[in-house]
Amino acid sequence: MNARYDCFCKLSDLVGAQESLSEARRHLHRFPELSFQEKSTAQWVADQLEGWGYKVTRNVGGHGLVASLKNGEGKAIALRADMDALPIQEETQKPYASEHPGTMHACGHDGHTAMLLGAAQQLAKTKNFKGTVHLVFQPAEEAGKDSGAQQMIADGLFERFPCDAIFGIHNHPGVEVGTFMFGAGAFMSASDTCYIKVKGKGGHAARPHQTVDPVVIMGSLIMSLQTVVSRNIDPLQTSVVSIGTAHAGSVSNVIPDTASLSMSIRSFSPEVRERLEQRIKDLVTAQVASFGGEVEIIYERGYPVVINSVAETEFARQVAVELVGEDKVVSPFGPVTGSEDFAYYLQHKPGCFLRLGNGTDSALLHNPKYDFNDQNLSYGAAYWTRLVERFLDAA
Repeated sequence: MNARYDCFCKLSDLVGAQESLSEARRHLHRFPELSFQEKSTAQWVADQLEGWGYKVTRNVGGHGLVASLKNGEGKAIALRADMDALPIQEETQKPYASEHPGTMHACGHDGHTAMLLGAAQQLAKTKNFKGTVHLVFQPAEEAGKDSGAQQMIADGLFERFPCDAIFGIHNHPGVEVGTFMFGAGAFMSASDTCYIKVKGKGGHAARPHQTVDPVVIMGSLIMSLQTVVSRNIDPLQTSVVSIGTAHAGSVSNVIPDTASLSMSIRSFSPEVRERLEQRIKDLVTAQVASFGGEVEIIYERGYPVVINSVAETEFARQVAVELVGEDKVVSPFGPVTGSEDFAYYLQHKPGCFLRLGNGTDSALLHNPKYDFNDQNLSYGAAYWTRLVERFLDAA
């Protein structure tokens, strides 16, 4: 490696901070807050940042925070961490498990926040950069629509805190801790949701011939919708249609009047996104009509595709190689069929959203047994610190 790079943050620089980082992460884990309710989390994070000398702007797009640190004249960089939790009852049995029933950090946002706090403290201590760093602590990533990213942008995020590029990290279960994953271009999917209400004609279960059975119609739709991707989308184009809910009736001897289902739709290009919507609507409308029923369809567009810019992704990848070596960097990686409102930031600024392995034995995201791997805290904090130092190189 070029000897000039020796002056930038190394993993060893954060070894001494591991205990305090773990304490911070576990504090956040114990007191999770849902989207749009992150008031106490934001207060606690802001207090830490102000104690290290950051200028903290509160209530940006709701409970969002921006912590700014300037050291001379130069470029500006933004780093983002999300703060909200999920409406899931925790089953980890950890001593620091959620104290808020029905709410837990099942996606690792507690770890994302703690990693960025670790970098914030290190950057304030060393000030080994020239320019401005903006640390964006975002609420409501899990909202699905009208999310924290959208609200922070609408509240003037990039006008009030100008930056040349923005970067974000998400943990990734199933991959070894400390492994960094990158992909330029379309990296994470768009996410849409479709709600279907089938209207039939209810009646006695013993006389189905006198009814228009919405349960039978719904069952037919469940199977038919699985052909939307396999028979309408180019096999080389990644897309997903998954039915998440199906509801009908309340007793066994009554055919109900209505049945409903909902589904999640993922795609990576505008053309495929349009095709999926049209085929789902056409198939559902025609199939319900063929049974003599009627249907209401609500199709909601969610987060767009996360599109990483090429130059910033290559830069971010190189920083990871410098930090952990080629063997712990995967590039290209993806596509990832999860979605992220970080996509909205990338519609305004160049940047990169990357993944960090959470361990091969990690529970899945959005699972009641999930827990962020504390071994990653020093990796993430050191990576963010080095990324800032390299982007705002004072040499």
